[in-house]
This record gives sequence, structure tokens and C-alpha cells, in this order.
Amino acid sequence: MVSDRYHIILASNSPRRKELLGGIDIPFEIRVLDGIDESYPDHLPTKDIAGYISKKKADAYQQTMAPDELIITADTIVVLGQEVMGKPKDAAEARQMLRKLSGKTHQVITGVCLTTQERQVSFSVETDVTFKYLTDEEITYYVDHYRPFDKAGAYGIQEWIGHVGVTGLKGSYFNVMGLPVQRIYEALKTF
Repeated sequence: MVSDRYHIILASNSPRRKELLGGIDIPFEIRVLDGIDESYPDHLPTKDIAGYISKKKADAYQQTMAPDELIITADTIVVLGQEVMGKPKDAAEARQMLRKLSGKTHQVITGVCLTTQERQVSFSVETDVTFKYLTDEEITYYVDHYRPFDKAGAYGIQEWIGHVGVTGLKGSYFNVMGLPVQRIYEALKTF
């Protein structure tokens, strides 16, 4: 396994990503660099944005990594049609995002980059998520009680809104949580 050759670093502050990577029983540590630019070119196709940002994050770490380290970076976006939904800046924007997602199917795309000093492997995983029609009361309850300001699309599928609102899922549940661990596991096996 790759963890015999490399010290694995998860470059994320997300408690969900830490929990998910921990679920595949490989030793790793957390390392976070502040101030990484997560912008992307306006002309970039929506399906490429998360991968572009995860590679940008990886490039920021490459300057400080040791020869025996493998860094895992990731970025998750929510896409409805051609609209990209990142993390909401406040409660009003969170409610607005959830109103847009209500009664519709959207895509959650996570870009992942595995990086060493010699090699880089990147991929994206896409999952379709369908919400029932959400009432304003349900949206307000969720935003007020769960404060989803650190989540793309203003929701966490593992939280209340996922339990009561998600009617369909095509693809990886863990990808919607923010880290497609099955695909990461396979990539680490062949790295």
C-alpha cells in the first residue's frame, strides 16, 4: 500500500473529510496552509472547476513537502444547471441556495489531487442529488439550527436536511459529504 512508502497528509480543515479518510484505515495527518487562492477562470467548464481548485491547492503545498510525503487535496462544488454554488457567505445566501435546489436534481462534484514531489494524480467524482420541494419553514429551520456556511450548496447531506429532503442519489454518498473515499482508496492502491 502507498502508506508504506509515503507519509500521507490530508490538506483540509474539514472534520467531515478527516472522518471519511479515517474510514479507510490508512494513517495520515492533517496539514493546513492558510490563504490559498481558490479562484478559477470564468471560462472554465463547470465540470472542471473542482479539479482545477484541488490542483491549485496541491501546488501550494508542493513547495513545503518532504520527499516521503503524499498530499491529498480536495474541493467540492454544487452545480445546478450551469450555476456553481460554493459556500454561502451568510444565512440569507444559504436560504437562497436551498430555495434554488428545492425540488430539483443537482450535481455535487469533488476534485481530488494526490501529490508527491515526483508525481501528481487528479480526478473528479460527480454525484447527482435530488431534493424534494423544501418549504420555507424547512429551509429556515435548517439554516438557523445547522448554520451550513462551511458547506458548498449550503447543505450537508449527513445533517437534518439530508434526512428529510433528499429523495434521490446517484453516485457516491461520501462524495456529497466532501470526499470520494472509495475512489481515493483505489487511487492510493495504484499510486
